[in-house]
Amino acid sequence: MKFFHLSDLHIGLKLINRDLREDQEYIFHQIAELAIRERPDALVIAGDIYDKAVPSAEAMEVLDGFIEELTRNLPELVIMMISGNHDSAVRVNCYRSVLARQRLHMIGLPPVQPEEYIEKVVLRDAYGSVNFYLLPFVKPSMVKLITGTDEKGNNLSYDETLRRMLAREEINMAERNVLVSHQFYLPAGKEAEEVERMDSEIRTVGNIDEVSAEILHLFDYAALGHIHKPMKLGSECIRYCGTMLACSVSEAGQQKGVIEVELGEKGEVQTRILPLHPLRQIKVLRGTAEEILAQACEDYVSVTLTDTPDFDTQDRLRAAFPYLLEIRRDTLLQRDYAGALRAQEKLDPYEVCCSFLGDAPDEEKAILQEIVNTVFTEGETK
Repeated sequence: MKFFHLSDLHIGLKLINRDLREDQEYIFHQIAELAIRERPDALVIAGDIYDKAVPSAEAMEVLDGFIEELTRNLPELVIMMISGNHDSAVRVNCYRSVLARQRLHMIGLPPVQPEEYIEKVVLRDAYGSVNFYLLPFVKPSMVKLITGTDEKGNNLSYDETLRRMLAREEINMAERNVLVSHQFYLPAGKEAEEVERMDSEIRTVGNIDEVSAEILHLFDYAALGHIHKPMKLGSECIRYCGTMLACSVSEAGQQKGVIEVELGEKGEVQTRILPLHPLRQIKVLRGTAEEILAQACEDYVSVTLTDTPDFDTQDRLRAAFPYLLEIRRDTLLQRDYAGALRAQEKLDPYEVCCSFLGDAPDEEKAILQEIVNTVFTEGETK
Protein backbone atom coordinates (compact mmCIF):
# COMPACT_ATOMS: atom_id res chain seq x y z
CA MET A 1 0.00 0.00 0.00
CA LYS A 2 1.52 3.28 -1.11
CA PHE A 3 0.22 6.72 -0.21
CA PHE A 4 1.31 10.35 -0.32
CA HIS A 5 1.35 12.43 2.88
CA LEU A 6 0.74 16.17 2.37
CA SER A 7 -0.31 18.88 4.80
CA ASP A 8 -0.74 22.61 5.32
CA LEU A 9 -1.64 23.67 1.79
CA HIS A 10 -2.84 27.08 3.06
CA ILE A 11 -4.59 27.80 -0.22
CA GLY A 12 -5.37 31.51 -0.52
CA LEU A 13 -2.38 32.59 1.56
CA LYS A 14 -0.81 35.96 0.88
CA LEU A 15 2.93 36.31 1.50
CA ILE A 16 3.35 39.86 2.82
CA ASN A 17 0.47 40.93 0.54
CA ARG A 18 1.79 38.94 -2.43
CA ASP A 19 -0.88 36.73 -4.00
CA LEU A 20 0.50 33.17 -4.21
CA ARG A 21 -2.14 31.68 -6.50
CA GLU A 22 0.29 31.17 -9.40
CA ASP A 23 2.88 29.63 -7.05
CA GLN A 24 0.35 27.31 -5.42
CA GLU A 25 -1.08 26.13 -8.74
CA TYR A 26 2.48 25.46 -9.92
CA ILE A 27 3.34 23.33 -6.88
CA PHE A 28 0.02 21.43 -6.98
CA HIS A 29 0.61 20.57 -10.64
CA GLN A 30 4.05 19.30 -9.61
CA ILE A 31 2.48 17.12 -6.90
CA ALA A 32 -0.02 15.77 -9.43
CA GLU A 33 2.85 14.89 -11.78
CA LEU A 34 4.62 13.05 -8.95
CA ALA A 35 1.42 11.13 -8.25
CA ILE A 36 1.04 10.19 -11.92
CA ARG A 37 4.64 8.94 -11.92
CA GLU A 38 4.57 7.08 -8.59
CA ARG A 39 0.95 5.80 -8.76
CA PRO A 40 0.04 5.91 -5.04
CA ASP A 41 -3.12 4.16 -3.86
CA ALA A 42 -4.10 7.14 -1.72
CA LEU A 43 -3.24 10.74 -0.98
CA VAL A 44 -3.81 12.28 2.45
CA ILE A 45 -3.83 15.98 3.36
CA ALA A 46 -3.35 16.50 7.11
CA GLY A 47 -5.22 19.77 7.62
CA ASP A 48 -5.04 23.48 6.85
CA ILE A 49 -6.42 23.00 3.38
CA TYR A 50 -7.18 26.71 3.20
CA ASP A 51 -5.46 29.63 4.89
CA LYS A 52 -8.73 31.20 6.02
CA ALA A 53 -11.88 29.82 7.63
CA VAL A 54 -13.89 31.50 4.87
CA PRO A 55 -11.82 30.90 1.72
CA SER A 56 -12.21 33.12 -1.31
CA ALA A 57 -13.79 31.84 -4.52
CA GLU A 58 -10.31 31.93 -6.09
CA ALA A 59 -8.89 29.72 -3.33
CA MET A 60 -11.69 27.21 -3.82
CA GLU A 61 -10.96 27.19 -7.57
CA VAL A 62 -7.32 26.30 -6.84
CA LEU A 63 -8.31 23.30 -4.71
CA ASP A 64 -10.88 22.23 -7.30
CA GLY A 65 -8.23 22.37 -10.04
CA PHE A 66 -5.81 20.28 -7.96
CA ILE A 67 -8.40 17.59 -7.17
CA GLU A 68 -9.63 17.57 -10.79
CA GLU A 69 -6.11 17.00 -12.15
CA LEU A 70 -5.52 14.15 -9.70
CA THR A 71 -8.81 12.37 -10.32
CA ARG A 72 -8.70 12.84 -14.11
CA ASN A 73 -5.29 11.18 -14.34
CA LEU A 74 -5.69 8.71 -11.46
CA PRO A 75 -9.39 7.71 -11.33
CA GLU A 76 -8.72 4.98 -8.73
CA LEU A 77 -6.87 7.30 -6.34
CA VAL A 78 -8.44 7.66 -2.88
CA ILE A 79 -8.09 11.22 -1.54
CA MET A 80 -8.48 11.89 2.17
CA MET A 81 -8.26 15.27 3.87
CA ILE A 82 -9.10 16.74 7.26
CA SER A 83 -9.68 20.27 8.49
CA GLY A 84 -6.94 22.09 10.37
CA ASN A 85 -7.04 25.01 12.77
CA HIS A 86 -7.09 27.50 9.87
CA ASP A 87 -10.07 25.80 8.20
CA SER A 88 -13.77 26.04 8.90
CA ALA A 89 -14.63 22.58 10.21
CA VAL A 90 -18.27 22.96 9.16
CA ARG A 91 -17.45 24.10 5.64
CA VAL A 92 -14.92 21.32 5.03
CA ASN A 93 -17.50 18.84 6.31
CA CYS A 94 -20.10 19.84 3.68
CA TYR A 95 -21.13 17.02 1.31
CA ARG A 96 -18.99 14.60 3.32
CA SER A 97 -21.15 11.54 2.64
CA VAL A 98 -21.72 12.36 -1.04
CA LEU A 99 -18.03 12.96 -1.76
CA ALA A 100 -17.02 9.75 0.03
CA ARG A 101 -18.82 7.75 -2.67
CA GLN A 102 -16.43 9.30 -5.19
CA ARG A 103 -13.29 8.28 -3.24
CA LEU A 104 -12.94 11.83 -1.86
CA HIS A 105 -13.11 11.91 1.93
CA MET A 106 -13.28 15.50 3.27
CA ILE A 107 -13.63 15.28 7.03
CA GLY A 108 -14.17 18.60 8.75
CA LEU A 109 -15.75 17.63 12.07
CA PRO A 110 -14.42 15.21 14.68
CA PRO A 111 -16.86 12.97 16.55
CA VAL A 112 -18.86 15.14 18.96
CA GLN A 113 -21.70 12.85 20.08
CA PRO A 114 -21.33 9.65 22.18
CA GLU A 115 -22.49 7.49 19.26
CA GLU A 116 -19.91 8.99 16.86
CA TYR A 117 -16.35 7.80 16.29
CA ILE A 118 -13.29 8.95 14.35
CA GLU A 119 -13.92 8.54 10.62
CA LYS A 120 -12.23 5.35 9.43
CA VAL A 121 -11.50 4.64 5.77
CA VAL A 122 -10.47 1.05 5.05
CA LEU A 123 -8.32 0.22 2.02
CA ARG A 124 -7.07 -3.24 1.13
CA ASP A 125 -4.06 -4.76 -0.58
CA ALA A 126 -2.34 -8.15 -0.74
CA TYR A 127 -1.51 -8.01 2.99
CA GLY A 128 -5.04 -7.19 4.18
CA SER A 129 -6.68 -4.04 5.51
CA VAL A 130 -5.14 -0.62 6.08
CA ASN A 131 -7.28 1.51 8.39
CA PHE A 132 -6.97 5.28 7.93
CA TYR A 133 -8.27 7.20 10.98
CA LEU A 134 -9.12 10.74 9.89
CA LEU A 135 -9.10 13.07 12.90
CA PRO A 136 -9.59 16.79 12.16
CA PHE A 137 -8.23 19.53 14.40
CA VAL A 138 -9.75 19.19 17.86
CA LYS A 139 -10.31 21.65 20.69
CA PRO A 140 -11.32 20.15 24.06
CA SER A 141 -14.52 22.22 24.12
CA MET A 142 -15.63 20.69 20.80
CA VAL A 143 -15.66 17.09 22.03
CA LYS A 144 -16.43 17.30 25.76
CA LEU A 145 -19.65 15.30 25.31
CA ILE A 146 -17.54 12.26 24.48
CA THR A 147 -14.39 12.93 26.51
CA GLY A 148 -15.98 14.44 29.62
CA THR A 149 -14.57 17.24 31.76
CA ASP A 150 -12.38 17.44 34.85
CA GLU A 151 -13.73 17.14 38.40
CA LYS A 152 -14.60 20.86 38.43
CA GLY A 153 -16.48 20.69 35.13
CA ASN A 154 -13.74 22.46 33.17
CA ASN A 155 -12.49 21.38 29.76
CA LEU A 156 -9.77 18.76 29.75
CA SER A 157 -6.28 19.54 28.51
CA TYR A 158 -5.57 18.93 24.83
CA ASP A 159 -3.35 15.99 25.80
CA GLU A 160 -6.00 14.26 27.91
CA THR A 161 -8.67 15.00 25.30
CA LEU A 162 -6.72 13.25 22.54
CA ARG A 163 -5.88 10.32 24.82
CA ARG A 164 -9.54 9.76 25.63
CA MET A 165 -10.61 10.12 22.01
CA LEU A 166 -8.18 7.43 20.87
CA ALA A 167 -8.89 5.18 23.86
CA ARG A 168 -12.56 4.83 22.87
CA GLU A 169 -11.65 3.60 19.37
CA GLU A 170 -11.49 -0.14 18.77
CA ILE A 171 -8.16 -0.23 16.94
CA ASN A 172 -7.26 -3.67 15.59
CA MET A 173 -3.54 -3.88 16.39
CA ALA A 174 -3.17 -6.94 14.15
CA GLU A 175 -3.97 -4.76 11.14
CA ARG A 176 -2.09 -1.77 9.75
CA ASN A 177 -3.36 1.55 11.08
CA VAL A 178 -2.66 5.10 9.93
CA LEU A 179 -3.65 8.26 11.82
CA VAL A 180 -4.17 11.53 9.93
CA SER A 181 -4.20 14.35 12.50
CA HIS A 182 -3.67 18.10 12.83
CA GLN A 183 -2.46 18.98 16.34
CA PHE A 184 0.67 20.19 18.13
CA TYR A 185 2.30 16.89 19.06
CA LEU A 186 5.39 17.11 21.23
CA PRO A 187 8.23 14.55 20.99
CA ALA A 188 9.08 12.65 24.17
CA GLY A 189 11.53 14.52 26.37
CA LYS A 190 11.10 17.86 24.59
CA GLU A 191 9.64 21.11 25.85
CA ALA A 192 7.29 23.08 23.60
CA GLU A 193 9.82 25.93 23.41
CA GLU A 194 12.39 23.55 21.89
CA VAL A 195 10.25 22.86 18.82
CA GLU A 196 11.10 25.28 16.03
CA ARG A 197 7.94 27.10 14.96
CA MET A 198 7.47 29.32 11.92
CA ASP A 199 6.12 32.89 11.90
CA SER A 200 3.13 31.74 9.84
CA GLU A 201 1.89 29.34 12.54
CA ILE A 202 -0.83 30.28 15.05
CA ARG A 203 0.30 29.48 18.59
CA THR A 204 -1.63 29.28 21.83
CA VAL A 205 -0.76 31.12 25.01
CA GLY A 206 1.29 28.89 27.29
CA ASN A 207 1.36 26.13 24.63
CA ILE A 208 -1.79 24.67 26.16
CA ASP A 209 -2.47 22.82 22.90
CA GLU A 210 0.52 20.48 23.21
CA VAL A 211 -0.14 16.73 23.05
CA SER A 212 2.41 14.04 23.86
CA ALA A 213 3.49 12.13 20.74
CA GLU A 214 3.59 9.02 22.93
CA ILE A 215 -0.04 8.27 22.04
CA LEU A 216 0.84 8.00 18.35
CA HIS A 217 2.67 4.70 18.79
CA LEU A 218 -0.69 2.96 18.45
CA PHE A 219 -0.34 3.53 14.72
CA ASP A 220 1.92 2.11 12.04
CA TYR A 221 2.21 5.62 10.62
CA ALA A 222 1.06 9.04 11.84
CA ALA A 223 0.53 11.57 9.04
CA LEU A 224 0.62 14.89 10.87
CA GLY A 225 -0.11 18.49 9.97
CA HIS A 226 0.14 21.83 11.82
CA ILE A 227 3.91 22.38 12.15
CA HIS A 228 5.24 24.09 9.03
CA LYS A 229 8.79 22.74 9.13
CA PRO A 230 9.15 19.08 8.05
CA MET A 231 10.16 16.93 11.03
CA LYS A 232 10.14 13.45 12.52
CA LEU A 233 8.96 12.93 16.09
CA GLY A 234 11.54 10.36 17.12
CA SER A 235 10.53 7.89 14.42
CA GLU A 236 10.37 7.61 10.64
CA CYS A 237 6.72 6.65 11.14
CA ILE A 238 5.60 9.77 13.04
CA ARG A 239 6.08 12.77 10.81
CA TYR A 240 5.07 16.32 10.11
CA CYS A 241 5.14 16.85 6.37
CA GLY A 242 5.40 20.63 6.66
CA THR A 243 4.00 23.11 4.17
CA MET A 244 4.12 22.41 0.44
CA LEU A 245 5.24 25.99 -0.17
CA ALA A 246 6.95 28.43 2.17
CA CYS A 247 4.30 30.49 3.98
CA SER A 248 6.59 33.09 5.55
CA VAL A 249 10.08 34.54 5.29
CA SER A 250 11.04 32.40 8.30
CA GLU A 251 10.68 29.32 6.05
CA ALA A 252 13.32 30.58 3.59
CA GLY A 253 15.80 27.87 2.66
CA GLN A 254 13.66 24.93 3.78
CA GLN A 255 13.42 22.01 1.37
CA LYS A 256 9.74 21.22 0.94
CA GLY A 257 8.44 17.88 -0.22
CA VAL A 258 5.79 15.19 -0.28
CA ILE A 259 6.27 12.16 1.96
CA GLU A 260 5.75 8.88 0.13
CA VAL A 261 4.80 6.09 2.54
CA GLU A 262 4.82 2.42 1.59
CA LEU A 263 3.28 -0.16 3.91
CA GLY A 264 4.27 -3.78 3.49
CA GLU A 265 3.25 -6.46 5.92
CA LYS A 266 2.36 -5.39 9.47
CA GLY A 267 5.39 -3.61 10.90
CA GLU A 268 7.03 -2.90 7.54
CA VAL A 269 6.99 0.82 6.74
CA GLN A 270 9.21 2.68 4.30
CA THR A 271 9.21 6.44 3.77
CA ARG A 272 10.98 8.77 1.40
CA ILE A 273 10.80 12.47 0.60
CA LEU A 274 9.86 13.52 -2.92
CA PRO A 275 11.30 17.05 -3.13
CA LEU A 276 9.24 19.92 -4.47
CA HIS A 277 10.71 22.84 -6.41
CA PRO A 278 8.80 26.13 -6.15
CA LEU A 279 8.23 28.56 -8.97
CA ARG A 280 10.06 31.16 -6.88
CA GLN A 281 12.32 30.71 -3.85
CA ILE A 282 12.22 32.96 -0.80
CA LYS A 283 15.56 34.68 -0.30
CA VAL A 284 16.77 36.81 2.60
CA LEU A 285 19.45 39.30 1.52
CA ARG A 286 21.46 41.51 3.84
CA GLY A 287 24.10 44.10 3.00
CA THR A 288 24.62 47.52 1.50
CA ALA A 289 22.32 48.65 -1.28
CA GLU A 290 25.01 48.09 -3.92
CA GLU A 291 25.82 44.59 -2.61
CA ILE A 292 22.17 43.62 -2.72
CA LEU A 293 21.51 45.18 -6.14
CA ALA A 294 24.30 43.01 -7.55
CA GLN A 295 22.18 39.93 -6.69
CA ALA A 296 19.13 40.85 -8.81
CA CYS A 297 16.73 37.93 -9.31
CA GLU A 298 13.07 37.04 -9.80
CA ASP A 299 12.57 35.24 -6.49
CA TYR A 300 10.66 36.53 -3.47
CA VAL A 301 13.16 38.64 -1.58
CA SER A 302 13.35 40.13 1.90
CA VAL A 303 16.01 42.83 1.98
CA THR A 304 17.86 44.22 5.00
CA LEU A 305 19.96 47.31 4.24
CA THR A 306 23.01 47.95 6.43
CA ASP A 307 23.78 51.40 5.00
CA THR A 308 21.81 54.61 4.74
CA PRO A 309 19.80 54.44 1.52
CA ASP A 310 19.77 57.14 -1.16
CA PHE A 311 16.51 58.77 -2.23
CA ASP A 312 16.13 56.33 -5.15
CA THR A 313 17.27 53.12 -3.44
CA GLN A 314 13.76 51.79 -3.00
CA ASP A 315 12.92 52.29 -6.69
CA ARG A 316 16.18 50.62 -7.75
CA LEU A 317 15.49 47.65 -5.50
CA ARG A 318 11.97 47.24 -6.87
CA ALA A 319 13.34 47.30 -10.41
CA ALA A 320 16.02 44.71 -9.60
CA PHE A 321 13.64 42.49 -7.62
CA PRO A 322 10.15 42.40 -9.21
CA TYR A 323 8.95 40.12 -6.38
CA LEU A 324 10.40 42.19 -3.54
CA LEU A 325 8.58 41.43 -0.28
CA GLU A 326 9.98 43.98 2.14
CA ILE A 327 12.84 46.37 2.82
CA ARG A 328 14.28 46.49 6.33
CA ARG A 329 16.95 48.84 7.61
CA ASP A 330 19.68 47.83 10.05
CA THR A 331 21.20 51.09 11.27
CA LEU A 332 21.99 51.70 14.94
CA LEU A 333 18.75 53.64 15.41
CA GLN A 334 16.73 50.99 13.61
CA ARG A 335 18.35 48.23 15.70
CA ASP A 336 17.34 49.98 18.92
CA TYR A 337 13.79 50.42 17.61
CA ALA A 338 13.57 46.83 16.34
CA GLY A 339 14.88 45.54 19.67
CA ALA A 340 12.16 47.41 21.52
CA LEU A 341 9.54 46.01 19.15
CA ARG A 342 10.81 42.44 19.58
CA ALA A 343 10.73 42.82 23.36
CA GLN A 344 7.14 44.01 23.10
CA GLU A 345 6.20 41.13 20.77
CA LYS A 346 7.56 38.62 23.30
CA LEU A 347 5.17 39.82 25.98
CA ASP A 348 2.71 37.04 26.75
CA PRO A 349 -0.86 38.48 26.68
CA TYR A 350 -1.83 36.13 29.50
CA GLU A 351 1.07 37.29 31.71
CA VAL A 352 0.24 40.94 30.97
CA CYS A 353 -3.36 40.36 32.08
CA CYS A 354 -2.23 38.50 35.21
CA SER A 355 0.11 41.32 36.22
CA PHE A 356 -2.79 43.76 35.83
CA LEU A 357 -5.13 41.59 37.94
CA GLY A 358 -2.60 41.07 40.68
CA ASP A 359 -3.02 38.14 43.08
CA ALA A 360 -5.96 36.41 41.38
CA PRO A 361 -7.18 32.92 42.42
CA ASP A 362 -6.08 29.95 40.27
CA GLU A 363 -9.68 29.40 39.10
CA GLU A 364 -9.83 32.94 37.70
CA LYS A 365 -6.42 32.53 36.05
CA ALA A 366 -7.60 29.34 34.33
CA ILE A 367 -10.66 31.16 32.99
CA LEU A 368 -8.47 34.06 31.86
CA GLN A 369 -6.11 31.74 29.99
CA GLU A 370 -9.02 30.12 28.16
CA ILE A 371 -10.42 33.55 27.21
CA VAL A 372 -7.04 34.78 25.91
CA ASN A 373 -6.58 31.65 23.80
CA THR A 374 -10.10 31.97 22.42
CA VAL A 375 -9.47 35.59 21.42
CA PHE A 376 -6.11 34.84 19.77
CA THR A 377 -7.42 31.84 17.82
CA GLU A 378 -10.91 33.18 17.12
CA GLY A 379 -12.35 32.08 13.82
CA GLU A 380 -9.96 29.18 13.25
CA THR A 381 -12.62 26.49 13.44
CA LYS A 382 -15.80 28.41 12.62
